[in-house]
Amino acid sequence: MVEDNVSEASHQTIVQASDNLDVVFKTYEDFTMQLLVDKEFFALARNIAGHEDESVRYSSAKALSDKFRAYSLSQQSVKGMMLLPVRQGLHVVASGSSLSTKAETLKDSDWYRKTLELNGKTLWIAPQEGGISYDSKTPTIGLSRLMKDGVSSEASYILLLEMDAATFSGRYASVELGEGSALAIIDGEGKYVLAEDASLIGQEASITLPAENSKLAHGSWKGMTSDGSEVLAVYKTFQAMDWKLVGTIPVKTLTKDAEAIRSLTWITALAAALIAVAIGALVIMMIARPLVKLRNLMLQGADGNLAVRSSIRKRRDEIGALSDSFNRMMLQMSELAHEATHSAQAVLSTASRLSDASLKTSSAAKEIAVATEEIAGGASNLAAEAERGSQLTGHIDAGMKQVMSASGIMLASAAQVERASEQGTAYMEQLLEKTGLTEAMTSSMAEKVEALKDSTASISGILEVLNQLTKQTNILSLNAAIEAARAGTAGKGFMVVADEIRKLAEQSRQSIEIVARTTDTIRHGIEETVQVLSQAYPIFREQIGSVKEANGIFISVQQQMEQFVNGLGSVTHSVAELEHSQAALSEAMLSVSSVADQSSATSEEVASLSHEQLSISEHLVSLSGELNEVSSRLKESLAQFNMGERV
Repeated sequence: MVEDNVSEASHQTIVQASDNLDVVFKTYEDFTMQLLVDKEFFALARNIAGHEDESVRYSSAKALSDKFRAYSLSQQSVKGMMLLPVRQGLHVVASGSSLSTKAETLKDSDWYRKTLELNGKTLWIAPQEGGISYDSKTPTIGLSRLMKDGVSSEASYILLLEMDAATFSGRYASVELGEGSALAIIDGEGKYVLAEDASLIGQEASITLPAENSKLAHGSWKGMTSDGSEVLAVYKTFQAMDWKLVGTIPVKTLTKDAEAIRSLTWITALAAALIAVAIGALVIMMIARPLVKLRNLMLQGADGNLAVRSSIRKRRDEIGALSDSFNRMMLQMSELAHEATHSAQAVLSTASRLSDASLKTSSAAKEIAVATEEIAGGASNLAAEAERGSQLTGHIDAGMKQVMSASGIMLASAAQVERASEQGTAYMEQLLEKTGLTEAMTSSMAEKVEALKDSTASISGILEVLNQLTKQTNILSLNAAIEAARAGTAGKGFMVVADEIRKLAEQSRQSIEIVARTTDTIRHGIEETVQVLSQAYPIFREQIGSVKEANGIFISVQQQMEQFVNGLGSVTHSVAELEHSQAALSEAMLSVSSVADQSSATSEEVASLSHEQLSISEHLVSLSGELNEVSSRLKESLAQFNMGERV
């Protein structure tokens, strides 16, 4: 009850404190929104990044720094402000205690990448050792947001605000949950953001909320800390982020005042136990022990000792009346048992003599009846079995004829299949031989085409040489014409010869080109032929393999059909022999059936007379047995009682 009441009160306190902090967080987020909607701010940023005039860029940068400084002065609780550029052409802007020299280091941090992923939403940064944007000896909390130009929708800067952690912890410093209580802010990963002991900031929290509770916005939880202390924890998640304000109260301090109540309760319980033990001892002495004594006497009487008596005689209460009634009951039961014993002995003697005579008569009649029934039953069974054997013999005869007919048909079919298998095997051997020849011819053709391809390549080489000779001849004739022109009239004849040589070289060149084109066409055709033969050769190999497998299958089928034909011949011979045996069995069964019918009729007459005598004897034996059994039970029942001397 104490824990529940304290939990409810502490939970309300934590909710109020967290709501107060949410207002503070919201104030800083609204402050960043002022920059986000400031059109002049983004206009200056656009001039810095894209204006062609250097003086305009310089004046815009100065104006942006002044504007940013004015913003920082309006928030005295903000220790440092920084604008980190996210695109080329923009400058780092810092004010307050923030150092622009840390800009490159900050771009490699996890919170910088997470701010870009949030795409304009605010991100609260837990305290980091040594500060965030400036060197701080005290813990600081940061707030970052990506700032987009409202005109171009391009991201310009990441705004970073850095506040002293005492600004937030002071909001709940006056909150007191009780003796030994502690308040702290824990992030979503279970680490301290703020704590009374500054050395714990950034470390794992001493309590770990259960998984199902950690997802709730607020609540309470009772559990153990990392040092083994039992605490009551109440928490509330902030609206601005997934941090929680957690208050812990030692359970030991809550229940300290209840120790006196617990001690008094133990003393009262101990006194009540002692009084109960005394009352119980008195009840045992006055009531329980006499009742136990009477119970033991009754158990002895139930076991057959009718001579037991109770010695409780001086009491005038219900226990004394019960003792006197028990003694009178045992006396009456002893007299009744004496009389019943004498009567049982007389009945038992008479029943024994009657039972002996009945057993002898019944035994003789039973032996006659059993023998007669066995004879009659054997004859009847023999007749029935003979009749059924005759019927089965007829069915077997019909089935044998059908089997003989089917065997003949199967034998003929098997012979036809065997002949067909032999023909198929012969055809497959011929096909295999022709396929082998085709493979050899294809391989030889491929080798010859490959050789022809090499010859064509040689012709191409020779044509290349001739083409070079033609070019040299053409050059030589040109040189000769030049020399003839220099010689004048004396060189005219030589010029004619040079001109003819040039024409002959030109004709040779044209002929060589025609031969080269023809050779290329032949070479391409040979290459295509080689490619087709290369593709066809594996197919021929697969075909040969398939033919060999088919040939093996035909040979296997032929061998199995030969075995099948031999088996059918044996079955036909066996069925014929079985048919002769069946005919002889049918004649024998008819003779047995007639003899069995006569024997059965005679045995049934004798069995009928024996049954009548047996039923009379059995009835007499049954009556004698019942009388004997009743006498024996009565004697055994009376023998259990120890009646002592008769009064």
